[in-house]
Amino acid sequence: MSAARPLTILRAIAVTATLPVLLTACGYGSEAKKEDNKESAAATGEKKLSASEVRIGYFPNLTHATALVGLQEGLIAKELGATAIKPQSFNAGPSEIEALNGGSLDIGFIGPSPSINGYVKSKSSNLRIISGSASGGVKLVVNPDKIKTLDDLKGKKIATPQKGNTQDVAFLNWIAEKGWKVDPESGKGDVSVVRTDNKVTPDAFKQGSIDGAWVPEPTASKLVSDGASVLLDETDLWPDKKFVITNVIVSQKFLKEHPDVVEAVLKGTVKTNEWINANPDKAKASANAKLEADGGKPLDAKVIDPAWKSILVTDDPLASTLKTESDWAVKAKLIEQPDLAGIYDLTLLNKVLKAAGKPEVSDAGLGAK
Repeated sequence: MSAARPLTILRAIAVTATLPVLLTACGYGSEAKKEDNKESAAATGEKKLSASEVRIGYFPNLTHATALVGLQEGLIAKELGATAIKPQSFNAGPSEIEALNGGSLDIGFIGPSPSINGYVKSKSSNLRIISGSASGGVKLVVNPDKIKTLDDLKGKKIATPQKGNTQDVAFLNWIAEKGWKVDPESGKGDVSVVRTDNKVTPDAFKQGSIDGAWVPEPTASKLVSDGASVLLDETDLWPDKKFVITNVIVSQKFLKEHPDVVEAVLKGTVKTNEWINANPDKAKASANAKLEADGGKPLDAKVIDPAWKSILVTDDPLASTLKTESDWAVKAKLIEQPDLAGIYDLTLLNKVLKAAGKPEVSDAGLGAK
């Protein structure tokens, strides 16, 4: 972040948090759900790649739209030919990282916090970020009867998903830049930062135990449907109106042994993102159908419509924003300075993008050597 950047720029990353099912950018919980996915069945008679199957993890959340739509429409499976997809639905970043570490997962869609956490804890030996997936979808929503301006937040109770979570550190960073004081551990101070599971945040808002929330979509739109108003959209505060919310990661072992399979998956994600951006309404319906198929409930139109508009699917991992977010987490004194050198390997992604006539993307100097 340059010195000239407005002090109201916010958002940070922490290495421990993810967000809840259906109403978040990631999810809580520890159990992975293995799915029977008819779209991923290997095409009879087609030549296999170097692996007979690829195990792909994702969360049943809108910020994982690339995975939801790519699986629902068979766009990823089509690129894999006779190599079968074995999808696994996760409720939390730590459980997905555990699966990747344990060798039961090959590729995953996941947020920046667990990406950094998994990379640092494995001493740079476990994963690589190989593509972007989504940007945006984070808002500050408040009770309009109690809060009408940003200055009105002082003395109020504002929820974030979890201590050290991406939105939590973003809010702490914003508070500090306002000149207000909050203890990052307890959340007590000029603003009360109330760490609340996104699954119960709407009830907390209805009951009046919180005055607002700094949350991802579609939690924000759910709160708006319950009477809250949007006071701030984080997307508007970034210079290019983009910041990473979901990455695609891969096991370094799988990348080394099966680069052709990884490349095929990336061809599928690139084509999926292109299809989503060209067919937003169809893609929204497809994502909602996948959420329902995964055992959840489809989102109401009054929730999914505004939520969908605030999320941008993108092949670009927006690497420079990940570094900025990591620095904010360090500034908040919730993590130590991580060594992120080598966390990206965009070689195959840029190969796919070039072949598709699209511009290559940058690793911001954090690529594998």
